[in-house]
Parts: sequence; structure tokens; C-alpha cells
Amino acid sequence: MTLRLAAVGVSFVLAATSLGSVACSSSQGRSDFTQASAATDPSERETLGFGADAGPMQGCSVADDVDHDGDGLSANGGDCNDCDPRVHPGFFDFPGNGVDEDCSGTPDDGEDQCDTGLTIDSTDALEAAKALGLCKQADPAKGVWGVVEAKFVRPDGKSATVNKDVGLLTSFGTNAPQSGDAMLALSSGYARAPGQPDYVAGPSRGKGVRHSAPAGYPKEFAGCPGVQTGTPQDGIALEVKILVPKNAQSFSYDQNFFTYEFPNFICSQFNDFYVTMMEPQLPNLPDGNIAFDSQNNPISVNNAFLQACRSQNAGGKTFPCPLGQTPLRNTGFDSSLSGPHAATGWLTTTAPVTGGTEITLRFAIWDSGDGQLDSTVLLDNFKWSVDPTSGAVTAPVPK
Repeated sequence: MTLRLAAVGVSFVLAATSLGSVACSSSQGRSDFTQASAATDPSERETLGFGADAGPMQGCSVADDVDHDGDGLSANGGDCNDCDPRVHPGFFDFPGNGVDEDCSGTPDDGEDQCDTGLTIDSTDALEAAKALGLCKQADPAKGVWGVVEAKFVRPDGKSATVNKDVGLLTSFGTNAPQSGDAMLALSSGYARAPGQPDYVAGPSRGKGVRHSAPAGYPKEFAGCPGVQTGTPQDGIALEVKILVPKNAQSFSYDQNFFTYEFPNFICSQFNDFYVTMMEPQLPNLPDGNIAFDSQNNPISVNNAFLQACRSQNAGGKTFPCPLGQTPLRNTGFDSSLSGPHAATGWLTTTAPVTGGTEITLRFAIWDSGDGQLDSTVLLDNFKWSVDPTSGAVTAPVPK
């Protein structure tokens, strides 16, 4: 899994355990990383910072039940370098600094790719998580981060059976994975592009599956006064419970939303939704959704991020479509009786986390009003970061 970094440091404060007997070198590493002095008073412990270019500590030879570096684990408990608080099996290993943060035995192996050879029609939710970029399975008993559980559900969280509405794709028309070999597609219709197995042509592909929406949905749009969104149908979601790496302060992932509802059903009851519901809910948000446009609207046919389309006025709104129609080619959303439809292009959502805690993410899409005129979302490039962020933000991927 590719891991996004930045050179912003994260601080670790050493615990009260004495470091006087630790056999560690006293040199200073890069990125302002300074090793602890042999202080005996807990109040004299210095703060340790690390960044993407922090150099490795050398010469640690402790092997006992004492937590010498104050990171919550002793050498006998599984800490492969108990002189270095940046090293712990509960950390994620970011590349380029020569440090084996996660005690895997290999420095800088955090970019392991796990989405090679996935089959397009897999119904294994753990494989779907791999296509998204979540490669590692957690071992909570040992504090090892990763996916605790993955399952397919309806947007309201109830159990679901996959019916070609999930695809582990190596391409979607002209759209390639953002990282690795595969990406996850979720659809209110069929998660396929022309030429792929089980592709069903045409916009009217409803399956008639009725269910509820996530808590707080549907939401009406301020820009569509008087419009009442229809009942949800044909929804599917991937729900993953994740033990967050202890050194992570945020995560990000990419998404690309396609909809047949454009251009004829702007500001109508037929408003297909895509959301990412996060638990625990972030503060200062009206609900659990962390993916929304520049006007704080959920991603839907009414959202402000529809940028891949034919420039036009639709539903009383102007769509300049700066990405043009290229992202729609060979997707099934490029032509029909109503002309080319629309997509957002790739967007990145970033959200804060607390290291060492569990979070649940539910990536959900559904039709509104009826099961016709479907929408599809591509998901990929999940990454952890040591960089803090003040809240959830979604923005177009820079070109």
C-alpha cells in the first residue's frame, strides 16, 4: 500500500522508565530527531520528534521486559528496537527514511502492493479492501494495525449480497487505478465498463432492492429549494473496521463518482448519493459523512464537483466541465439517448484519526426515487499519514 508522507514531525514523549542502562548510541539523527539523554528523572525526559527523513538509531542491544523507549512495548513484548520510540509493531512504515517502524524486518517496506491478481467479480470484502489500498489485517491482541473486519452491507449498514454491484477493476474506461493494479468500484447498477465481464448496457438497469439510507440521509440541497429526494434503492457499501496505526494522525483516499442522472435530473427526486460514513463521527460535522463538495454537500448529481462532462446549462445551473469528456470514454457514461453524462474526476478525501484507536468506514452508494439511471464510484489509493489535519476535506486531485 502506498503511504503518503510529509516532513511534519510527530512527537513522542518518553515514559518514566530510565534509559540510563540502554545500550543505544548518542548520535543525532536527521529531521531534528534527537536521541534521549540518560536522564533518571521522568521530568528530564526530552521530547522526540520524527519525520519522513529521520535516520535510524544504531547500536540498541536491550532485550528484556522493560519498556526502555517508552512506546508501550518491551523488546520481549515484540518491540524490535527498544531504544527507538519511532519503532513499534503498531506503527505504519513510511518509506524513504531507513527506519523499520513496523518491525517487519525490512526498512521502508510500507509500500507493499496487495492488489495484484484480484478477480473482477470477487465477493470477498477483504479483497475489496485490498483493491482500495488497505492491505494489512490487524492483530489487536498484539497492537498490530490493519483491517479488523470487512463486509458488504447496504447503505444503512444491514447485510447485503453482492450482485455485480461490486467490481475489483484494473480499468474503468480511460480511468486507471490511482495506485497499484486495481481499484474498487461500487455501483447502484453494475460495477463494470463496456468490454468487461457481466457489463450490462444502458441506463435503465434497476434491480428493485429497497433499503434505508445512512442515518441523517437523504439530505436536501439548499441549491434545490422545494425538492424532496426519493426513497433509496439498489445501494451497496463496503464497510471496514480498522485499527489505526499508533503513529498515524490522518488518512486519505481517492474517489471518482459517475452518474447517469446528469444532465436531466439535476434538482429532482432522482438524486443518487455517494457517502463515506465514519465512526466515531468527527466533531463539527452534521453527520458521519466525510466526503462532500466545496459547498458541504454530499457527493451526488447535485454536487459542485461534477467536472467531467460536456459544458452546458442543466437544471438551472451552469456546468463548465473543465475535465471535458475524456474521463467518460468507454465507461458506459459517455453516451446514451440523453447524451454524455458526468463524473467528478478523481477527488481526494483527507480526515483526522487518533493513533491506536478503531475506526469504521462505510463507503456507500445508492439510487434515489427509483432503481433506474445508475451511478458508480471508483475508490483507490488509501494512505496513512503522520501529518495532522483539523477536519475532513475533499478536493480534486491536482493535475
